[in-house]
Amino acid sequence: MATTSRRALRLLSLLGSRRQWPLRDLAARLAVSERTVRRDLDTLRELGYPVATVRGPDGGYRLGTGHILPPLLFDDDQALAIAIALQTAPSTVFGLQDDTARALATLQQAMPETLRAAMESLRLTRLQNYWEFPAPPIDPAALSTVGTAARLRHVLVTELLRPDGTRPAPEDQDFAAARRLEPHHLVVWAGRWYLIAYDLDDHQWRVHRVDRLHPRPTTHGFDRRDLPGGDLAHFVMSSHDRGDTPAAWQCTGSARLNLPAHIVARWAPGGSVVEHLDADHCRLILGAWSWAGIAGILATFDTDLTDLHPPELLEACRRVARRHAAIPET
Repeated sequence: MATTSRRALRLLSLLGSRRQWPLRDLAARLAVSERTVRRDLDTLRELGYPVATVRGPDGGYRLGTGHILPPLLFDDDQALAIAIALQTAPSTVFGLQDDTARALATLQQAMPETLRAAMESLRLTRLQNYWEFPAPPIDPAALSTVGTAARLRHVLVTELLRPDGTRPAPEDQDFAAARRLEPHHLVVWAGRWYLIAYDLDDHQWRVHRVDRLHPRPTTHGFDRRDLPGGDLAHFVMSSHDRGDTPAAWQCTGSARLNLPAHIVARWAPGGSVVEHLDADHCRLILGAWSWAGIAGILATFDTDLTDLHPPELLEACRRVARRHAAIPET
C-alpha cells in the first residue's frame, strides 16, 4: 500500500507538471505497466482529483480545469525544493515576510521526520551584504496592479516615484507628469522588477522599475505590439534608462567592463545601471561618496576597464593603482 501511495503521489506530480501525458509516457516515467497506471489514475479520481481522459491518436491524460482540487500533495523532492525556495526568495515585495515564515512552518509541520531533518540541515541565515544598496521593496498592490493590467491588456496611468519610494511634489521638475502606458511585459532581472511598456504620450517603448511607479488601473484596452528587435532580454539590458539611476550620490561615474551584462548585474551594487553593449562587454554606471569609492567597486570585478567618465574617476583609478603598487613587500 505504501508503494502504491508513493506511486500515486508521483503520478499526480507528473500530471501537474505538464498539460497532457500519453499513457505510455506515464508508464515509462513510473516504470510500471500501462494497466497499473490506469489503476492509479482511478485511485486519484476516487480521491477527488479531476483526471480527464483525452481521446484520439494524440490523446492521454491531464488534470481537469474549473474544479476545486483537494489539498495539494508534494513528494519529498518537491517539498524540499519549496522549503529552500521560501528561505532564499529575495525580499523584493514588502509585507510578505510573515506570510513566507508561516508557509515554511506549515510545510515543515507536514513533513515526515526524515525530511524535516534534511530541511533543518539546510536552514539558512540571512547575512547583510554591505556592498548592496537595495531599492525599496515593491508594494504587493502595485505589483498586482501592473501584472493584472499586463495580463488583461489594459492601459495604466502611472506616476514616477522618487528613488526612496515617495511621490514627488508637483513642482519637482525631475519627474514627469502622469503617463499613459500600455503594459506589455513584466520581468525580473538582477533582483529588480521591470515593466516593459509602450508610452502613449511620446510613442516610445520604455522600461520602468515597478518599485518606482505609482500605477492606477483603467479599463481601456489595447492591442498587442511587437517589441523592437523581438528580444525581450536584450531590450531590457540594452535600454540606457530603466529608472535605475542612483539617488544623489556625491560622485557618479561610469566605465566599460570586459564582462557580459548579466555577470556584472548580478554583483553590481543595488541602484547602479548596467548597460548591455555586446555579448562580452557592458557599461556600469554607479555612485559612491568619493571617486576612490567608485574605483574600489570597479576593481572588485577584476577585469580590464576602458572609457572611464568623468576625468575625476580616471584619475582616482590611477591614484589607487599607484597606492597599491607602492605597498611594500613583507
